[in-house]
Amino acid sequence: MSGENDLIKLYSGKILELAADIPHLSRLDAPGATVKKRSPLCGSTVTVDLTMIDGQVSEFGQDVKACALGQAAASVVGSAIVGCTAEQIEQARDALRAMLKEDGPTPPAPFDGLEVLRPAQAYKNRHASILLALEAASEAARQSESAHSA
Repeated sequence: MSGENDLIKLYSGKILELAADIPHLSRLDAPGATVKKRSPLCGSTVTVDLTMIDGQVSEFGQDVKACALGQAAASVVGSAIVGCTAEQIEQARDALRAMLKEDGPTPPAPFDGLEVLRPAQAYKNRHASILLALEAASEAARQSESAHSA
């Protein structure tokens, strides 16, 4: 029973609040890149559209079909990503992975809102869903940069 109580605590009010209000929750008409990521364990998917101009995210859209934890992560990413460089997105992705898997530090600003997901460390089966938004955004940012430099 304590495991069930811990899981209930994991879905805190803040996580549910973030999951209920995901920014940029629509696809772009003409993105610079589109990447869809899926967690094979739970079936969560996140599709990211973005455009980079002068090395920074200028437009962002996402379609999120994930648990509340994946939705909360996508909410933080959606709030923070416009204006970021591909390198900042990759640093946030790597820091989030380290925070979940190794109790690493909170991802750097502007992605520090991901700290709310630290209690999910104990739930390894949720990590993939939490990482989807940043993994997709990171790949899309590099694809968009490559398309502009080609």
